[in-house]
Amino acid sequence: MKLYRYLTGVDDSAFCKRVSAALNKGWRLEGNPTLTYDASRGRVICGQAIVKEVPGEWHEDVVLSDY
Repeated sequence: MKLYRYLTGVDDSAFCKRVSAALNKGWRLEGNPTLTYDASRGRVICGQAIVKEVPGEWHEDVVLSDY
């Protein structure tokens, strides 16, 4: 089955580490990262889609963070 996740977070080293951890678990980047500005908090928010092919059949109980 093909899994999809969209990681989001403040544009900082913690976000980069989350994406790096996912890549090291076999996920791959899908498309370009996105950025938006949160004016109320004065910070940039990043987003990055990631995908991974794993054995098995899709069902609603799949926990994406287990992969």
